[in-house]
Formats: sequence, structure tokens, C-alpha cells
Amino acid sequence: MSPWPYPRWIAHRGAGKLAPENTLAAFRLGAGHGYRCFECDVKLAADEVPFLLHDDTLDRTTPAQGTAGDRSWSELSRLDAGAWHSRTYAGEPLPTLGAIASFVRHNRFMLNIEIKPTPGHEARTGEVVARHVQRLWAGEAQPLLSSFRPEALAAAQATAPELPRALLLDSLWPNWIEFARRLDCVAVITNHRLMDAELCRQVHEAGWRALCYTVNDAADAERLLALQVDGLITDAVDRFSPAG
Repeated sequence: MSPWPYPRWIAHRGAGKLAPENTLAAFRLGAGHGYRCFECDVKLAADEVPFLLHDDTLDRTTPAQGTAGDRSWSELSRLDAGAWHSRTYAGEPLPTLGAIASFVRHNRFMLNIEIKPTPGHEARTGEVVARHVQRLWAGEAQPLLSSFRPEALAAAQATAPELPRALLLDSLWPNWIEFARRLDCVAVITNHRLMDAELCRQVHEAGWRALCYTVNDAADAERLLALQVDGLITDAVDRFSPAG
């Protein structure tokens, strides 16, 4: 396997649950706990501006309702994405991928971008996100692009084949290995409950790195580290040392 540039410990959505997920505030807090690699979710506004949000809808993490991808970035940029979490973060905006890129690049951090398409826009989201990543990180350490949707990864591969890709798995669905090969993945990221010695061996023998999400329990972390997994994505940035 080629050298792996990403740290073993990765902060989920910036700082897990300690700050409003997928915001610059969360990234800053995660960095304050010593994390140097972050995971985030990226989708497209109606005018194809890539921005950070996990859900298809705005209901859970903003005062607005409805499908996020139906709104322009001008509308989305005015939403409060922090008050749902706590009063401390009231007024925290949704960030663009460009804003996160500036923060990550300035601090020489690493990033795992989960391509999170609005349903029906898988290929277009993969294409646009890859094109922006290609431009924003030109000549610098590249983010790892991941997705549960093979169509999104395939579009990213066609657009920017040099960007590293990882297939996300919540279950071991039929032919996932063939899809990972076809997508020329460098890693497979599974739900931590799926990972065992046989799967880890299978992933490594295929020439891929084995990563797991979302690892928040010390016993789970110890088990996975004993298996020699290559990355653990966690919410518990205040309990796990990223140097461990």
C-alpha cells in the first residue's frame, strides 16, 4: 500500500457533539483538542455552491425547514446553524467548502469530505465537489473524498481521478468489493460494528486502508486498534487523544 498521509484519529463533523456539527466553530474546537484531521459532510445549494450540512433537510440544525438543496447559497448563508446546539453558538452560519478549505489549509490540517448528495443529485454533487476540491487544494495535501453513494464517487473519479476516494459502508451489500475496485478507492470506511479481523484482513489484502465510524466508546476503540485499523472517526474529541 502507498504511504498514508492521514492521522489515525479523525474528528467527526469538526468536533463531534461538543459544538454545532459541520461549522467552523466545531472545527476550531476540534483543533483545540489537538485534532489535526477532520470529517465533514458536503452537499450543493440550488446554485451549486458546495456547503457543509449532514441532513437532506434544514429542520434539525437550523430554524428553516425543507430540503436544503432547494435553496440558493444566498438564502442558506443567512441561516443560524448554531442556536439548535446551545446559546453559546447562536448565530453560527453554515460554512461553504471554500471557507473550510481556507481554515484547513492555513493550519495544515487534513480533511475527509463525505460527499452527501441531495437525493437525485448524486452524480452532479460528486462532480462539482471534486472540481472545487481540485481547485481549492491545488498543489497541497489532498482531502480524502468518501461517500455511501457509488454514483457520487464515480462522478468524482471521472472529474478528478487524482483525488483519493473511499467507499463508505453501513452494511456489506453485495459486490461492494467490486465497486470499491472499480472506483479505484484507497480506503474503505465502515460502521465500526462491521469491522472484525476478517474484514480488516480482506480490506488490507485488497490494498486499501480500513477506517471506521463513529467510534465513541473506549472498548470499541481498543478492539479496533488491536485489529490495526488505519483510522477512527470519533465524536469523543474530549475523551480520545488524537496522539493515541
